[in-house]
Amino acid sequence: MSLKKKLIVLNTTIMLGLGSAFAIPSVKAESITDIQSQRTGIQSDISEAEQVIQQLKKEQSKMNAQIAQIESAMKENDQKIKDTKQEIKDTEKDIESLKKEIKALEERIAKREEVLKERALSFQESGGDVEYLEVVLGSKSFGEFVNRVGAVATIVEADQQILSEQEADKADLEKKQATVEKKLQNLKDMEVELKGMQSQIEDQKAETVNMKAKIEKKESETEALKQSLENKDAGLEAQIASIRENIKKEEERKASEKADLDRAAEEVNSSNASSEEPSSSSSEESSSSSSEASSSSKGEASAKSSSKAESSSNSSKNSSAAKPAASKTETSSKPSSANTGSAITAGYKYIGNSTYKFGGGRTASDIANGLFDCSAFVAWAYKQAGVNLTPSTDALKNAGRQVSDSQKQPGDLVFFNTYKTDGHVGIYVGGGKFIGSQSSTGVAIANMESGYWADVYNGRVVRVN
Repeated sequence: MSLKKKLIVLNTTIMLGLGSAFAIPSVKAESITDIQSQRTGIQSDISEAEQVIQQLKKEQSKMNAQIAQIESAMKENDQKIKDTKQEIKDTEKDIESLKKEIKALEERIAKREEVLKERALSFQESGGDVEYLEVVLGSKSFGEFVNRVGAVATIVEADQQILSEQEADKADLEKKQATVEKKLQNLKDMEVELKGMQSQIEDQKAETVNMKAKIEKKESETEALKQSLENKDAGLEAQIASIRENIKKEEERKASEKADLDRAAEEVNSSNASSEEPSSSSSEESSSSSSEASSSSKGEASAKSSSKAESSSNSSKNSSAAKPAASKTETSSKPSSANTGSAITAGYKYIGNSTYKFGGGRTASDIANGLFDCSAFVAWAYKQAGVNLTPSTDALKNAGRQVSDSQKQPGDLVFFNTYKTDGHVGIYVGGGKFIGSQSSTGVAIANMESGYWADVYNGRVVRVN
């Protein structure tokens, strides 16, 4: 083979080698850009998943606190029921004891009356009491006679006094019995209310536990999604590292091949330079032409690779910029007048700082410590607005005029059938919500359009006069 042909073959090989060396990394660079774009999207999803998990954990924490508060209320209510039952037993014992005393007294009075009847009958038949007459006639002197007559009169008078005292004692015992029986009835009524309230609290606990379970399930699903995304991201990262390693090896191999080819060309040029000068000149021209062609080929390949990488980068940026930003809007309802507004806002300071107390909210101490039942809270709130209401659900449902549910406004009283009809009352604040003192939360704003309160809302709406 002639030298010229050898050089042509060699230069052709070098050009092919250079073309391969620059074309393959360019293709792999595009793959890395695509994968990196995927990673960016996945990492964004991971960040969103982490935010969702944090929010769910906050909600779960709130649910745990609410369940603890409900359990505390249940425990306190259980203790009240136990105390009430014990009071009922003690009161029943007092009643039984009083009944025994009354019965014994009645027997003594009956015996006393029988003796008096016999004396009266004897006195009528003989013109006087036989026993007393014998006592009087047995006198030995007039002075003794007078004394004995006085003594008999005193005895009779004493009998009447004893009888009067026995009757008074009997009346007093009967009065005590009536008082104790009234107390017993009140205790039994309280026991019924406490049991009804306990059932209500248990329902609220069941609902809260159910909500907590749903949150935990959602959190678990989100954690699983996050883990899946992280695994996918790690896989893509490993894929990018592998591609980069392959690119590096490919570049090293091509560089080695180029160096080998360069050395081979140099050796051919050197070995023939001295023996064939014209051929050498031709060879030099050919070599120069080959070098320029090689340089031109390298420049074009580099330009194409740069153009593709830049295009891919711009596409990634445009895609990222095209994502719309999320926005949130919040709405709130305002009370219909200054007075009702004052009644609504009065209780805000107790939200999260109060405890439900059966019969609470009727003393300065209870109010200062945020201890209210539902009707006492409503009455207190309206008192801050200059309106006096009676702290009783039965009284509050007649505290103004009743309006339809569709016409309810902030400040209206809303009623719920809990352990009894109209067993709970609160102040409507708009947006389907009301503020009140709930047994599970104390003073709080609750949703009456879903969940427990939607189920027990009875549609009674009272506009305070």
